[in-house]
Amino acid sequence: MAATGKKVMVTVRRAPHGSIYVQESVEVMFIFATYDMDLSVVFLDDGVLALQKGQDTKGLGIKGFMASLGALVDWEVTNVYVDRQSLKDRNIAEDAIISIGKDDDTDAPIRPKVLDSAEIAKMMAAQHAIASF
Repeated sequence: MAATGKKVMVTVRRAPHGSIYVQESVEVMFIFATYDMDLSVVFLDDGVLALQKGQDTKGLGIKGFMASLGALVDWEVTNVYVDRQSLKDRNIAEDAIISIGKDDDTDAPIRPKVLDSAEIAKMMAAQHAIASF
């Protein structure tokens, strides 16, 4: 499908468990990716908890989303960012977040790019639409 030229951002602000917001955001990311939109994804506030390594939802009896987040690059969702201050506020080190895929050439893990809030605000201002979860 041809690119639409529309810049769309998905923001993930909610904690990963106890609600369906993160799971719903993943599904919307894949839908936007299917339509070949200029998609950016930003994790901020409690949403950064969704990127923390080592989560296991088996005990919660809910569907896990870690495999989906770990395959974003396979869906050509590569503009993935995380808010530096949100990581800091939750004591999450930058190297403690998951990869979203692997580089085809080097097989190196690709991680969300950590940005300052001002950089994220600038990106938000340039979007045609923002879907917030």
